[in-house]
Amino acid sequence: MARLIPASERILRARALIQQAHDFPVPPDEGGRHNFSYIAKVKDFLQQARDLIKFIPQTPSATAEMKEEVRKIYLEAEQADRDILHRPLV
Repeated sequence: MARLIPASERILRARALIQQAHDFPVPPDEGGRHNFSYIAKVKDFLQQARDLIKFIPQTPSATAEMKEEVRKIYLEAEQADRDILHRPLV
């Protein structure tokens, strides 16, 4: 049977996954940021973060603060996607 993860732990893990997406190294060759494997891995980190928290707002024990944190994480994930994959090449 799967172990239940408390909402506060899910929020922490989601933020850690977003940070992993930021820290994931860009491959030096084979297209750099346009490498399909790189893009897929970054998007996977961000999707895992969203999946961890998506049901928190529907739980009866979710406080207003938790719901606000979930909203912020969704915004952070969207911003990370733009920053990592859509920033201009230098």
